Amino acid sequence: MLVASATALPLLLAASGCRSADAFDGPDPLAGRPSPGHDVVVLQAAISAEEALISLYVTATATATAKEGSKLLASLLAQHRQHLARLRAALVLPPGPATASPSVTASAGATASPGATASAGGSASGKGAGGKGAGVVARLRAAERASAAAGLRRLATVDPSLAQLLASIAACDATHVAALAALA
Repeated sequence: MLVASATALPLLLAASGCRSADAFDGPDPLAGRPSPGHDVVVLQAAISAEEALISLYVTATATATAKEGSKLLASLLAQHRQHLARLRAALVLPPGPATASPSVTASAGATASPGATASAGGSASGKGAGGKGAGVVARLRAAERASAAAGLRRLATVDPSLAQLLASIAACDATHVAALAALA
């Protein structure tokens, strides 16, 4: 009986020319999926930025030749994978088909870092042919700096629990810049 009533309500409202929002307080449950809130948009942007950093590290790690450089890059890559896992765990979306917000990059300040889209070639130790490795390290450092700065810019606009996560990731990114200086 309850199921029949629940399925009949939208038909009854439609037949009477009413919207479900006229009968209920709050958002219209029949209007479709609501747009994501600001924190969700910021979190999605942080996830995208972290994925870009991981991609850059994967490329750099694959081209690293010096043992010390390989170990450091692998360690930093592992930390970024942990960051990504924590960011994804914090993202809670309602069930149903996901719709990407067109304003993710614009409103959350998630511009790709300059090094995240550049191709990486040569060794990561800086001792490769033609100094290509130094370029890879420079791109990594620039990407880490950009990521830390973007994380700090997001802090004032989100809830405290998300701000805490973003601050810890930004601090880690800042330490990565210093660690990468050893490879330059």
